[in-house]
Amino acid sequence: MNLCNFLKIGVALCFLSFQLNAQNDMTTSRQLTLKQQNIVAIAALTAQGELQTLKPALNAGLQAGLTINEIKEIMVHLYAYCGFPRSIRGLQTLMEVLDERKAKGIEDELGADASPINDERSKYDRGKANLEELVGRQLNEPQTGYAAFAPIIEVFLKEHLFAAIFDRDVLSFTERELVTISVISAIGGAEPMLKSHLAICLNLGLSPQQLIEFVSIIKSTVGKKEAKSAHLVLNEILSSR
Repeated sequence: MNLCNFLKIGVALCFLSFQLNAQNDMTTSRQLTLKQQNIVAIAALTAQGELQTLKPALNAGLQAGLTINEIKEIMVHLYAYCGFPRSIRGLQTLMEVLDERKAKGIEDELGADASPINDERSKYDRGKANLEELVGRQLNEPQTGYAAFAPIIEVFLKEHLFAAIFDRDVLSFTERELVTISVISAIGGAEPMLKSHLAICLNLGLSPQQLIEFVSIIKSTVGKKEAKSAHLVLNEILSSR
């Protein structure tokens, strides 16, 4: 083999290697991370109250690198969408899992706690700003629908959910939205809210492929019925973009 042909083969192999690496990078970018996958499973199972199935999911989440405080924050966040009873039972189940792991000699990482809030704005203004970041637009139009019908719930949403909870930096906005769509999908019957939050996920940078993967996790952890409903809502959003 002459030198010219040898160099051609070398260049071809380098180019093929580059293509394969690029394809691998694209595949990775289209997938939820292992931590994100476990966030979906933990949130959905907690929302449904499937505590015996939640236990192995919690173990898997800890093994995947979720810290104790991150999982605690998942439980705290989801109470706003499915209530204190589910949230507290999830926390109690996490305590049991941690005790069992400690008895086996497993020391799990506690992780960072929420940073202090140093913001002089009112909770309402902080919540409004957070919500505007989530939806990607300013919200200055007059209230309509349920917010006009019962104005106090709009205040509670801004001050408590989108300020007091979303301001806590233990979880990112994207991780909190994954918790939210997991809970809403698991409890069912709230498709308009699911549609809004799936749109927020896209605005935060999650891809359609990642949200399709989210639906597949709902199918494997919660059930086909819930996954079908979520898939229909996702298709509606994607078809309108």
